[in-house]
Amino acid sequence: QVQLVESGGGLVQAGGSLRLSCAASGRTFSNYAMGWFRQAPGQEREFVAGIDWSGYGTYYADSVKGRFTISRDNAKNTVYLQMNSLKPEDTAVYYCAADRTVVAVTTTPGSWGQGTQVTVSS
Repeated sequence: QVQLVESGGGLVQAGGSLRLSCAASGRTFSNYAMGWFRQAPGQEREFVAGIDWSGYGTYYADSVKGRFTISRDNAKNTVYLQMNSLKPEDTAVYYCAADRTVVAVTTTPGSWGQGTQVTVSS
């Protein structure tokens, strides 16, 4: 499995922006599709965004389309989630995920990071 470490979470006002990063190690990063999920208190973990190995294929939940952008830098073994126009309902623990295929990484990823808290105040 690939090891994943997220960073970049924090407290931001509604309308603000944050960029999350996820550093991968342990396997060849470019062999993996990557994704972001989130889990709010009392709710199930939900898919947010996914990206294929090349970076050209990206996928988003309807709730974040047009506000969030996923990208990757295979030279740095890192995937990013740029979050703009944040809303209080975006408050959650955000998890980085990895798997061999886009279908897997957007549904039931095999590898997870430890999560980073994002809090959006109104």
